[in-house]
Amino acid sequence: MNTFNNIYKRMVKGKGMLCLSLLASGLSLASCSDYLEILPLNEVVLENFWTKKDDVTSVLNSCYESLGEEKSLERIGVWGEMRSENIVSGQNVPNHYIEVLKENLLPTNELVDWSSMYRTINRCNTVIHYAPGVADKDPNYTHDQMLANVAEATFIRDLAYFYLIRAFRDVPMSFEPSIDDTKEYAIAATPMMDALKMLSEDLEKVKDNAVRRYVDDSKMTTREMAVSARENCSKVTRVAIYALLADIYLWRGEYDKCIQCCDYVIDFKKNQYAEKVANIGELNDIYLFKGIPMIRESVLNSKYCGNAYSEIFGDGFSFESIFELGYLQNSTENKYVSNNYINGDGKFGRFGAPEDLYQNVASGSNDYFAKNDCRVYENIYEQNGKFWIMKYGATDYAFETENITSAGPRISMSIRSSNNANWIFYRLSDVMLIKSEALIMKGESEFQKAFSLINTINKRARNYNESVKSDTLVFSAYSSSKEEMEKLLMLERKREFMFEGKRWFDLVRKSLRDGNTRYLSTEATQKQKENAVAIKIQLADPNAMFWPYSREELKKNNLLKQNSAYSDSEQFIK
Repeated sequence: MNTFNNIYKRMVKGKGMLCLSLLASGLSLASCSDYLEILPLNEVVLENFWTKKDDVTSVLNSCYESLGEEKSLERIGVWGEMRSENIVSGQNVPNHYIEVLKENLLPTNELVDWSSMYRTINRCNTVIHYAPGVADKDPNYTHDQMLANVAEATFIRDLAYFYLIRAFRDVPMSFEPSIDDTKEYAIAATPMMDALKMLSEDLEKVKDNAVRRYVDDSKMTTREMAVSARENCSKVTRVAIYALLADIYLWRGEYDKCIQCCDYVIDFKKNQYAEKVANIGELNDIYLFKGIPMIRESVLNSKYCGNAYSEIFGDGFSFESIFELGYLQNSTENKYVSNNYINGDGKFGRFGAPEDLYQNVASGSNDYFAKNDCRVYENIYEQNGKFWIMKYGATDYAFETENITSAGPRISMSIRSSNNANWIFYRLSDVMLIKSEALIMKGESEFQKAFSLINTINKRARNYNESVKSDTLVFSAYSSSKEEMEKLLMLERKREFMFEGKRWFDLVRKSLRDGNTRYLSTEATQKQKENAVAIKIQLADPNAMFWPYSREELKKNNLLKQNSAYSDSEQFIK
């Protein structure tokens, strides 16, 4: 905990303020910055709204929609991945992406605009504010339903804040909605560690009020679950709140609390699996890897791998999912994936993968992936010397990993024909590796438990199950020190969550813990073909791990102070 605070104190030069001048009444609101605008219900008179259960439901649904809209999801993906070593330029790349890929972050870049995230936050604040009053008015809206809805909105709000905090460090925080046009608000930019504490305390209050499961899926097959039980992971559940809490506690260095939250999620999945086996019998697509149920890479009695990818990323809403946004209707699209990875008509996207992630993998000499690690073939596709991102871009895979030659396995895949790829925030393997990281930080006595979780995920990825019971990793190769265990953990997270919007945040979290940016700068500059030394020097400043505030925000608020890592010689018109 102290190492987090030590580096943080060296980074912080001052506090920023955010001034909100509310100019309109009812539900059509504006402010000195438009990032706290409420949803467009400008024809609704406030006192005639918020009288029945359906009013809460409609605004709560808009919270989900706002989190998944194009600008929000773009920032969720870009802030968490684009600056890492996993992403390079693809084709037809807009300039605002190119500048980020070159580590040339400017306050004028549109990707530093956080307005979409604050719109989501204010919608959630509004639900939390008004839902209790609706429960008093509508007899059909029970107290328990109200508490569950408030828990949903709290999770979405705090998830949005969690992204802002990890991207910008200190951000303005308010748990009150912008609904009063008779006063002005001055909100200080809350320091990072204080903000994370606020989030964990906020979630602790509501975590056990959320719905545990919307649909009983114990008698459903996996394919049926994708259609009938998608609410269990497309809507906020108690399990999702525990997963988010675990992540926040990891960032705070509260490792015992982190592990407790992870255990809740893992135990839930074990019980879910036991229920299904009791009702259905043996499952051909899920296997107990070291006692933890995970989707097989090849279904029982099949030699073809790719099943885990197809269920998790192809179909979506899989057994392992905890919370994900679904794009099932014709009116919604996941444009972040379809534009930047691979789009619906089979054209490769704006982003690509660096060659070192894939080259020589089939010959067994790749630095990151073993030749039989299914994830490399599912994540990346080589064509004409270029390496394209396939995660989320295909709906299913089939290939063999036995007897792989230097040419690699023969792969059959179906490119996604529409822009409806789900976006996964938390899944079981994420919680397992969060727990593993917390165990490693607790010290040598916990290394074996941490290794077991890492090895479980690695075994699934390399298709080791009842036919091959040996481990894919060797404990003695990593158990000599915390540093070696942490390197293993970071490498497994890199392999498992590649292109899922997590890698940059992983590098930042480790840097905060280490008290320096050496690991981050070494990893992040591997992809740089030019100016790598200069960029490494730039990233030696811990402030440079975070994004600059938007110039427009600085113009509107002269108390919001720019991150010291980003110089700006222009005089703003205040």
